[in-house]
Amino acid sequence: MHEGELHDLSDDADYAAAQQQGSASMMRCDSEKRRSSNEPEGAEIVFSKDNVTIHPTQFASERIGGRLKLIKQSSSLFLTWIPYKGQSTNARLSEKDMNLYTIREVPFADVRSIRRHTPALGWQYIIVVLSSGLAFPPLYFYNGGVREFLATVKQHVFLMRSAEDANIFLVNNFQNPLQQTLSSLELPGAVSIACVPSTPDLGGESASHENEERNDVAILDGSPSTRQYDRRERQKVHDPARDISIHVLEKFSLVTKFARETTSQLFGETQNNTFNVFERINFNQSILDSSQKPHNDAVEVNIAVPSDPFELNNLSLAWGKPRQPPLGLEEWATFLDSEGRVVDSDALRKRIFYGGVEHKVRKKVWEILLGYQVYESTYAERESRRSMKRTEYEIIKNQWQSISPEQEKRFTKFRQRKGLIEKDVVRTDRSISFYSGDDNPNLNLLHDILLTYSFYNFDLGYCQGMNDLLSPILFVMEDESESFWCFAALMERLGPNFNRDQNGMHSQLFALSKLVELLDGPLHNYFKQKDCLNYFICFRWILLQFKRELEFEKTMLLWEVLWTHHSSEHLHLYVCVAILKRYRGKIMEEQMEFDTLLKFINELSGEIDIDAILRDAEALCLCAGENGVSCIPPGTPPSLPLCNDIYLNPELEDKVL
Repeated sequence: MHEGELHDLSDDADYAAAQQQGSASMMRCDSEKRRSSNEPEGAEIVFSKDNVTIHPTQFASERIGGRLKLIKQSSSLFLTWIPYKGQSTNARLSEKDMNLYTIREVPFADVRSIRRHTPALGWQYIIVVLSSGLAFPPLYFYNGGVREFLATVKQHVFLMRSAEDANIFLVNNFQNPLQQTLSSLELPGAVSIACVPSTPDLGGESASHENEERNDVAILDGSPSTRQYDRRERQKVHDPARDISIHVLEKFSLVTKFARETTSQLFGETQNNTFNVFERINFNQSILDSSQKPHNDAVEVNIAVPSDPFELNNLSLAWGKPRQPPLGLEEWATFLDSEGRVVDSDALRKRIFYGGVEHKVRKKVWEILLGYQVYESTYAERESRRSMKRTEYEIIKNQWQSISPEQEKRFTKFRQRKGLIEKDVVRTDRSISFYSGDDNPNLNLLHDILLTYSFYNFDLGYCQGMNDLLSPILFVMEDESESFWCFAALMERLGPNFNRDQNGMHSQLFALSKLVELLDGPLHNYFKQKDCLNYFICFRWILLQFKRELEFEKTMLLWEVLWTHHSSEHLHLYVCVAILKRYRGKIMEEQMEFDTLLKFINELSGEIDIDAILRDAEALCLCAGENGVSCIPPGTPPSLPLCNDIYLNPELEDKVL
């Protein structure tokens, strides 16, 4: 997503140096160099990452979360992974079983290689292979961090890429790199499979990122260039990662009985149905047969569309509640005490969820919903905070305003981001009177806020689409400083959508696929048949929170409903499901392929009845219940970043080193 940066950060000296110094913005709660009183003298935590997860069975909903650490003691580097106490979603696993998965102080002198895998859909994971040939189960990075992990390892041990597979990193191997092949891993058949030129390495990070970089603009604009992505996805003939991983985990199965089960689903392109609570309706076999047989063009073929297992009209009547008028100024006052505190935050969020907010009240409400102000603050406290944050904003803004022309010539990153912002700002919501016309001062504010944010969060910087998220906020707040801080608060939730590895987007698209599978099996099977299981057709919906699908006023209504987190903090995914189900008949009847489907989805812009969709989404969320929750991994945006120190097993923590 970032401008023209396609190289691997694990080979970036500047990036590695930044990791060594500590990046408070990128890894503020999980990658500081900390020292525990329980650790022996000289031990130093050089990397720590929360929400690194092991899947003990073939069911994606069953997982064990934990913390991954790299610990340096003297000149040696150790790897540990400790599960969170009582955090397994698998009821079959006892505390003793969970301890089987604990990785205790493994020295990198005993590590042969690290394999990195970035699937087209899902989470990045690594497989650590020991010199003995055994391997630990895959470690899934739900919140990203694989690059940082590899960069940190590279600072302390000799790490080099395999000449045969760029996603295999050999540890402390000092032989001629040209002699390194996958055969060194003792994986039968891996070399011949991995080296087949006609098989694209869809799991390769550099390839997938390059593809994502080329297509983010295309998807936003609905460009035909998205066909390149479709063609790339359809070339899935064989996945070397599956063969390698199966053999590796077969070795690990000597240690634990669950590991072999994992490979049957987690490394495959498709996954079995993991939810048996709802009865699945099998896809009409005649459709599958007809897609494989040639037809006479003169013969009209009637396509039988499978029935919807959860008919929306009936579902909404049974579960969804009717929408209400928006919250007005007088009613807003009833939620506040005499000093301005919100008396009942749950009741307020529920009221906004079912009706939204009148525009004249939005400024007061949005700053609280976004977390810029807190529910318990008084009028005086909120005003004091505005003053303090305005001063802070000016300090950050002055950082780029004070850059001289000579300095700018030597500041490539600044010039690139500034150029992108200038190009995007002039195209932002120009049909709205607030941004229309030449020399509009509001466009200048939009520009300044975005450029200031790129300095405030320098690691993330600026990406196309951020202008769309800021535009309604500035329209509502009508104040530069307050708009900035509300936008910064929103980006705390949506920032992972714009990470270079797009881990946040992958996580949400994967969760969406599981929700569709749960709530509309026939539609999910149809997408499977059409090679659309990556749900890339919904990319723009999620990235921009439906900003380009709805009228400006309706966008603001949807956003304030989503921000309440009343029904679910991931209600936007149920909104996606509701829209797809509304148009499922047309999609399946016309046998839309990826290109046609993407065009159809983009043409829905301005045609969506958001009140009906919100009612449908609430009904689907209630109907899915806990099964729906299990479809969405912890930390999936727009969840706030998770710090799980309180869940760490103290007994295991004491045993580290």
